[in-house]
Amino acid sequence: MKGEIVVMENCTSQHIILGNDGLNVYGIDINNTKDRYFTIGENKGQKFSLFKMPKQISVISSVKDTYKEEFVSNQFVEAQIDPSLLPKMGHDLIDVLYTYKNAFASDNEPLGTIKGPEVDITFNIDRPSPPLLRRPAYPAGPRAREAFKKHIQELIQLCKVWI
Repeated sequence: MKGEIVVMENCTSQHIILGNDGLNVYGIDINNTKDRYFTIGENKGQKFSLFKMPKQISVISSVKDTYKEEFVSNQFVEAQIDPSLLPKMGHDLIDVLYTYKNAFASDNEPLGTIKGPEVDITFNIDRPSPPLLRRPAYPAGPRAREAFKKHIQELIQLCKVWI
């Protein structure tokens, strides 16, 4: 569905105008039988009103996070948030600390503890060691080496002339 939206300053939108195809696809009642409503997808049984919102949605209820409260009460026993911070900044700080709590050390888990399969890495310094890599830095044949030497000598001579 293609649509065009115009943003205007100090203007309130009162109507959404869709073509009949869009109305049919999104399940909007084009006959206005009882109320203006729309459905989502093919589910015609669950209708959402455009203008009559249920009171439960408009009421903002604060749901308490018991895990977060427990985290704050346990972790901030000996610590305090700086009183010079604004209350919103303090709440934001607690939110960040709670969100990323696994990044910090605690009494039960020291910093750097890795949960998962244990991996043992052993370093061996005893013989036999793997053979050393015996490659030149720039692999080249004998003719290429002679050409490099000649080229370097020419560059050195050229530098002496300029100095």
